[in-house]
Amino acid sequence: TGRLADEAMERVFATLDDYRRAIDAHGAGPNIAVLTSAVRDAANGPEFTRRVRERYDLDAHTIPGEQEARLTFMGATSERDDQARDGDPLVVIDVGGGSTEFIVGSGRDVAFHVSTQAGVVRQSERHIASDPPRPEELEELAADARRIIAAGVPAGVREGVTHAIAVAGTATSLGAIDLELDPYDPERVHGHRVSIERAEELLHRLAAMTDDERRHVTGLHPDRAPTIVAGAVLLIEALRAFELGAFEVSEHDILRGAALQLASVSRSD
Repeated sequence: TGRLADEAMERVFATLDDYRRAIDAHGAGPNIAVLTSAVRDAANGPEFTRRVRERYDLDAHTIPGEQEARLTFMGATSERDDQARDGDPLVVIDVGGGSTEFIVGSGRDVAFHVSTQAGVVRQSERHIASDPPRPEELEELAADARRIIAAGVPAGVREGVTHAIAVAGTATSLGAIDLELDPYDPERVHGHRVSIERAEELLHRLAAMTDDERRHVTGLHPDRAPTIVAGAVLLIEALRAFELGAFEVSEHDILRGAALQLASVSRSD
């Protein structure tokens, strides 16, 4: 419909009820809330932003794509040492439900960013109809991902990139599966390196399972079982497009970037 669904907004409000109680309990302030692509693209996005701002007394803003990319890059690279920050270009890959973002930069500067229409939910719905998925479905999904990435990220941008940092659920899930974590441990996942060969092994293993079987894989949250295969395909195809042999998992993304920006503004004031 091009609009945020009522039930989806209510899920956000239920979560923000908990957040507001935690903010009050800790006396935290100032605060900031960033609303990104889903709200940005929705016809009722401005009204939703207003409701979040007024109902929860949050400094809530729907941010443009350029700022979203900058904050994500800042968050993902914030703990890298000065030499790494000032070195060759790297790419931050953010695999989401409906889209995948690619942010290329070096140091603290973003040189290129794009949001592509390839996400784990979108690609799963588009290509996977069998349980477990058939080989031809996986090949169609991979081919679609290659086309989308090639169209969205010019070859000249991909050349020279020497390192990949992957954020969000697909990357952290693959890291946790690789480490066989139960329970999940963000400190061990953060900074974990997954080679493309290992990612392909995990994809082969996960794609051979039914959805119910994937729900019992150590390291994988059951809610991610229906989409982890598509996510693994997207990450692997992204590495191939950039001719990179591995990705580094980051627990830090746009939220950390927004917090760092807020802290910087607070210090300057």
